[in-house]
Amino acid sequence: MARVPERYRPFLVQHRKLVKFLLVGGTCFVLTTVVDLGLKFTVLQHKPVVALTVATVIATLVSYVLNRQWSFRANGRQREAILFFVVSALAVAVNDLPLIFSRYVLDLREPDVTAVTQEVADFLSGMIVGTFLAMIFRFWAMNRWVFTRTRPHPSPEDLEPERV
Repeated sequence: MARVPERYRPFLVQHRKLVKFLLVGGTCFVLTTVVDLGLKFTVLQHKPVVALTVATVIATLVSYVLNRQWSFRANGRQREAILFFVVSALAVAVNDLPLIFSRYVLDLREPDVTAVTQEVADFLSGMIVGTFLAMIFRFWAMNRWVFTRTRPHPSPEDLEPERV
């Protein structure tokens, strides 16, 4: 926090859970994108929804650890893990729906469109729209049902750098 300009600190402290959640989400978005593209252009060339689902599941496992330990600072419980994975399974479906709609309802796939148009449509629908909708759902559901018992956060005074 010492490196953050003074005028932004109150906002970051007030919304620290959301900021941490978004940082974890950004990290997992990059991971999902890399895994999805890796799978789409190798072993799952003709199965874009499966590639996105596998990539999202991998990122979800990373997200669980990071959110539990850092974003929500939750005390561990078995019930928490079960709820996390139920919410995450629903979020994977939310994430896949725009891609399914784009590919199979709007028919934005070869041979009806060019390969470039197909890949742009896949990225926008699956990675951008799908991830955005799933992120909103996850944050709401995690706060509401999963990470309800959290460890206390440091006060704003605790975040100030020590003066010597």
